Amino acid sequence: MPESSTEVTAAGIARLAGVGRAAVSNWRRRHADFPKPVGGTETSPSFALPEVEQWLREQGKLAEVPLRERVWQQLSGHPAGAATALVHAGCALLLVRDRPTAWLEITAVSDARMARVLPGALDDVLTVHFGPERAVHTPDATDLAPSVPLLRSAAELAAGTGVRKAFEFLFGRQLDANPRQYTLTPPDLAELMAELAEQDRAGGRRSGTQPARAVLDPAAGTGALLRAVSGPTALYAQEADPELAALTALRLALHSDGPARTDGGALTVRTGDSLRADAFPRLTVDAVLCHPPFNERNWGHDELAYDPRWEYGFPARTESELAWVQHALARLRDGGTAVLLMPPAAASRRSGRRIRADLLRRGALRAVIALPAGAAPPYGIPLHLWVLRKPGAGHRPVPELLLVDTAETAEPATGPGSPAAGGRDRIDWTAVRSAALGAWNAFTQDRGTEGGDGTEGKSRAVRVDRPGVSRAVPVIELLDDDVDLAPARHLPPPASGGGAAELIRVRERLDDTLKLTARLTPPPAAPSDLVRRPLTTVGELARAGALQLRTGGSGSGAAPVLTEHDVLAGTAPSGSPTTPAAPPEDEALLLEPGDVVVPVLGGGSVTRVIDDATAGAALGRNLQLLRPDPAALDPWFLAGFLRGTANNRQASSYASTATRLDARRLQLPRLPLAEQQRYGEQFRALAAFEDALRTAGRLGGRLVQGMYDGLTDGTVAPK
Repeated sequence: MPESSTEVTAAGIARLAGVGRAAVSNWRRRHADFPKPVGGTETSPSFALPEVEQWLREQGKLAEVPLRERVWQQLSGHPAGAATALVHAGCALLLVRDRPTAWLEITAVSDARMARVLPGALDDVLTVHFGPERAVHTPDATDLAPSVPLLRSAAELAAGTGVRKAFEFLFGRQLDANPRQYTLTPPDLAELMAELAEQDRAGGRRSGTQPARAVLDPAAGTGALLRAVSGPTALYAQEADPELAALTALRLALHSDGPARTDGGALTVRTGDSLRADAFPRLTVDAVLCHPPFNERNWGHDELAYDPRWEYGFPARTESELAWVQHALARLRDGGTAVLLMPPAAASRRSGRRIRADLLRRGALRAVIALPAGAAPPYGIPLHLWVLRKPGAGHRPVPELLLVDTAETAEPATGPGSPAAGGRDRIDWTAVRSAALGAWNAFTQDRGTEGGDGTEGKSRAVRVDRPGVSRAVPVIELLDDDVDLAPARHLPPPASGGGAAELIRVRERLDDTLKLTARLTPPPAAPSDLVRRPLTTVGELARAGALQLRTGGSGSGAAPVLTEHDVLAGTAPSGSPTTPAAPPEDEALLLEPGDVVVPVLGGGSVTRVIDDATAGAALGRNLQLLRPDPAALDPWFLAGFLRGTANNRQASSYASTATRLDARRLQLPRLPLAEQQRYGEQFRALAAFEDALRTAGRLGGRLVQGMYDGLTDGTVAPK
């Protein structure tokens, strides 16, 4: 094996072969010729990638390693670490895009010669994009020597997908492989934050001000917020982690159209802590977008006591988020807009009430928008968006604060309180954006024409007001001892039952559903003589071509995603694609009628047969798809036998925190198709009965809670 050969772990082998890690462990035990470990530890060994590829081909388990997998394995096994390798790949992809002819000339030589020639070409390109003082340092020949095979493969991948998609694929894999190392801002949330800032600028254009030309993110992270910005904009970013700053700079540069941006934009990325070592002390911008670190005690409280940025008050040690708020305001031009993602505690902690009060009195804080739980990490709590505007000379404070609560609008169709409600995969981002942007647009329009008597403010409040969703709250109502700005405190939701008329409709639907449930109740079970039937496994059927076995993911595409929660709760597909920049070969797997879907985790006996209503959705994570050949297998027969308790127990393995189902080990009897269809009809009837019970439970829960709410708020009279 060559000394520079890429190493791969058992998880990487499983990904290459499209199997679970348990299968790889089984191969190591059963096959004496399986490649020996070349590194790693006894509990987590690593293997030479070329040896693994050869063994898989000889066993018929791998026709050819997909190029994207080869590139990822080269990157993840890089001796300097995956992050460094990704920086090298990003630099090379920038050169491939900007100077393709030069790249071809450089790659025509040997690997050793290429490593010596490449630094000069990379330095030229990086200087054009980032200037001499930059977050991306030019790697030297020694650094690049082990990266040359990776760079050649990355360029080959880019030739088929484009440099932007190639880098996004590798960057996405790096984020997925290190979920605790990075704080992510989901794309839908980033777009909403950028749109809030843009919509305020649109209002500014109506009142005669200039459109925004510069946007800053002082805690850039992975660059998601600046990547969501559109239009002719100069982008400024600062990130404390040097490696992440370099990756973000490359990501944003590759997201642009070319080295000499003709739209008037520019890109400047600096490394350092924005609070302690601001890289842009004299910069003023039109907008600031920021997802700051939460609950930081060591943010510089002791050494920054006399910093001029604390115009609204010196933040307490426990109020790091209010330090970021004031840093954002300090970098805005007069009338500029800042949108920050904030923990809900920042709106109500007593230690921050003086600063919140001053932000309100001076008109700097314009809106607090509560997001549904699951919108961004930490996923268990409903985060807030704060929208701020830098007061200018002669500025007259707006006497209201916009409060918006999008939690109710984001509920899935199953309704509040259902088992599947909530969770990051179930957020209706279209509804969230509509509620937030609609209220913000109504609040900001005509904001420069308020009359001295407050009549315009009153009419605006009427336009903004939506019970339980949004309200323009007079600032004077908020300036009490607590200065609590949490939308939930000031926007009590309407009764969940929707009033007496709606409760009558729910009761009628429940009555119809209970009657249907009674009709669908299975007949008394008939005893049967126990007959030992020959069995086969899903794995054997897959090898024989009677069915296809696939696993879900988060590939590109516009189709809604069938999530694990949807299968467990029997609800419609509710997820949305999360990797729109994935390569074409990583496209989402679309469901077809007759497919059988089985959850991977949890150990529960749950299956779902795809019908016409669900067909066309994409298969989500932690799901396995069995696509039977209709000439050989009845889908309902297959789904029914897969739900057997004993069947699931023998096909499940146990990890430290979860039970994992290996669908290949699930068993079913060998029966003629006609006999399968007899069983299938019985299983289909049971599924309809189960669905009716589930619907009755949801309707019953809504009726009970609606009656409680109606009786307590006076919309329903007792009888």
